[in-house]
Amino acid sequence: MTVFWGLITPFIGTTLGAACVFFIKGELKPLIQKGLLGFAAGVMVAASVWSLLIPAMEMSEDMGRMAFIPPVAGFLLGIAFLLLLDRIIPHLHIGCEESEGPKCSLKRSTMLVLAVVMHNIPEGISSGAVFAGLATDNASVTLAGAFALSLGIALQNLPEGFIVALPIRAEGSGRGKAFFYGALSGVVEPVAGGITLLLASYIAPALPYLLAFAAGAMIYVVVEELVPESAQGSHSNIGTIGFALGFALMMILDVALG
Repeated sequence: MTVFWGLITPFIGTTLGAACVFFIKGELKPLIQKGLLGFAAGVMVAASVWSLLIPAMEMSEDMGRMAFIPPVAGFLLGIAFLLLLDRIIPHLHIGCEESEGPKCSLKRSTMLVLAVVMHNIPEGISSGAVFAGLATDNASVTLAGAFALSLGIALQNLPEGFIVALPIRAEGSGRGKAFFYGALSGVVEPVAGGITLLLASYIAPALPYLLAFAAGAMIYVVVEELVPESAQGSHSNIGTIGFALGFALMMILDVALG
């Protein structure tokens, strides 16, 4: 039951965020959107370092001077994995007119959801990998630390949920449909987390690679999408402030709960 709540918490964050479409009219103001994107980036960077890369390094200490191999290899594989998804999945980022990936005839709303799904895959993998470490009684992962990661991801999923739902609503879709699409974008997180957890239970020695893999995938999303989107146009400092707040919040969670 503990693992279930750990994997489902990020999805709950996305769903609650998407539910804001029932109370907010129109689209988010650009300044607010920049701040929220920066906040999400700050949480993801902090989570990647403290909850994923540092535990991966600690798990590899018995390799001596070669202890860098699992975290570095996993990190680069995570970057490569998201780069591949970026190329093969058609998607549309918030505020952009042209889609990325292969050309297709999908609806704009569908491609907006696919863009967020790509964000959520590494987040699901990270939750699954951390709780896999907990299930195998690895000393580098604590119950409080694992829930700190899940809670941090859930908090940054709150704005992500309505950042997806509001543009869909603004295009003329009903509130129910906009909410459904927003919540749907988060379903991949418990699914990816569950798959990762199952795989890790069979290949426990690969856990440091999995943790670093999730970190690499999350950092890709931050550098490729969240930071550039939060810095576009004027008032880019709002995104920077949001980043600082998200990073600081994740530090607080990691220390207070970890």
